[in-house]
Amino acid sequence: MTSAADALAPFTAERLSLEVDRAIQRSLKGLEYLGSPAPEVGITPKTQIHRRGTLSLYHYEPKVQEVYRVPLLLVMATTHRGYIFDLAPGQSLIEFLLKRGYDVYVVDWNPPSADEAELRFEDYVLDFLPDCIARVQAHSGEEQVTLAGYCMGGVLSCIYAALHPQGALKNLVCFTTPIDWKHMTLYQSLSDRQHFDVDRLVDTLRIVPSEVVLRAFEAPRPVSRMAAQIRLWDNMWNDQYVLGYRKMDRWGAETLPVAGEYLRQTVKELIWNNALAEGTLVLDGRRVDLGRIRVPLLHVIAQYDHLVPPECAQPLVAMAGSTDKEEIMLPGGHVSLVAGANAVKRMWPALDQWLGKRST
Repeated sequence: MTSAADALAPFTAERLSLEVDRAIQRSLKGLEYLGSPAPEVGITPKTQIHRRGTLSLYHYEPKVQEVYRVPLLLVMATTHRGYIFDLAPGQSLIEFLLKRGYDVYVVDWNPPSADEAELRFEDYVLDFLPDCIARVQAHSGEEQVTLAGYCMGGVLSCIYAALHPQGALKNLVCFTTPIDWKHMTLYQSLSDRQHFDVDRLVDTLRIVPSEVVLRAFEAPRPVSRMAAQIRLWDNMWNDQYVLGYRKMDRWGAETLPVAGEYLRQTVKELIWNNALAEGTLVLDGRRVDLGRIRVPLLHVIAQYDHLVPPECAQPLVAMAGSTDKEEIMLPGGHVSLVAGANAVKRMWPALDQWLGKRST
């Protein structure tokens, strides 16, 4: 009669052999990981059609014969590079959009130079964005443009839309965009005006280094980097996992420095005064009223976002004056909403379904 132990022996031996193989692969591939260059990112063919200091404007080569009439202009947050939209073939939102027939442009950012330390919200929403939209109009030959902003890129896009209700916008799309900053509780704590002297920081440094910006992004989850590295080691045998990790890690590590005056406004106006939600933000003598957003609006929110919690993002659709407006909440975090395996299955198709019928 065969005992339970005898019956399980082959499975136990097989499992042990698998773990031994993986341990060997971890050691070998760990050495390979340390000695290899950073993976390529952002390789979808594109042309830079404009560059001005910290601003770059790109156009991506179409991949299909029939293209939607209304061009799509993606706006990245000023703290990060735009290749999060274009990590790798098969993992690229831009590649997906091109194959679905969209005419794609991207507003990307470079580190601000010393003479750009004075850049403020006004420069971004009353100069940079209008300039880019005008160039997209001229390049595409179309009068109307869809604007799509990610995180603080969404904030800039919302402010632009509110200040230009009769402008060239056809649609406004936002991804996990912070509106009601009183719900950014950890950042409220970190920048408490009793302890955080933003004037001293900005006046001393003028341009806030990328290391400071990166630490602020990591603050909500202080052990997340360590946990991610542990998961990396556990999966070092898995080439696909390692490559995906390295691309995401590179994007996070390449956080950009920030113009000091832009940070000063962010802290004082958005974090301290909650001016966007309260309707008290004034730029160049013009009050930013989100109720003046009238174009079709889509806001995609991440259910498990640790940077922009849903309650921080949700007021946008409620406050906008658009009659055609929709909010979609999807499982995922701040980055996985737009990039990664879950984004491919969830957010990208939802965006295409909403935008396609409004881009003709």
